[in-house]
Amino acid sequence: MAAFRCPECGYVYDERTGNPREGFPAGTAWADVPDHWNCPDCGVRDKVDFEPVADGAETSSPPTRG
Repeated sequence: MAAFRCPECGYVYDERTGNPREGFPAGTAWADVPDHWNCPDCGVRDKVDFEPVADGAETSSPPTRG
């Protein structure tokens, strides 16, 4: 399974956990996330802007800015 990081805020979409809040259950492949989807934390970056996370890199999302 792969993970992808938002370059704006650091949010990570991890295929293992998905994002149920956004309608993507655990195991949802990145390829199955719609191309028009944007970062659920910052809303600034689109799916195309996300960068792959290297194997073994931290995949938990940082706390939301408040």
